[in-house]
Amino acid sequence: MIEIHLDILLVQRKMKLSELSEKTGIQISNLSILKNNKAKAIRFSTLISICNALQCQPGDLMSFRDDSSA
Repeated sequence: MIEIHLDILLVQRKMKLSELSEKTGIQISNLSILKNNKAKAIRFSTLISICNALQCQPGDLMSFRDDSSA
């Protein structure tokens, strides 16, 4: 499972979702879906916009968690 750490990055940067929306041009509703880990997919253009606005790398924003029960 891919986890999105948008909430953590926003807190670290003392930024509100509305401010990120203004900087990226991405609707708050779409950012909220990402923030709450409800997204099924993310466009590269969205990822690039968020990383540019937060001055981070994709690996700072996302991580992989192995959910296999093997």
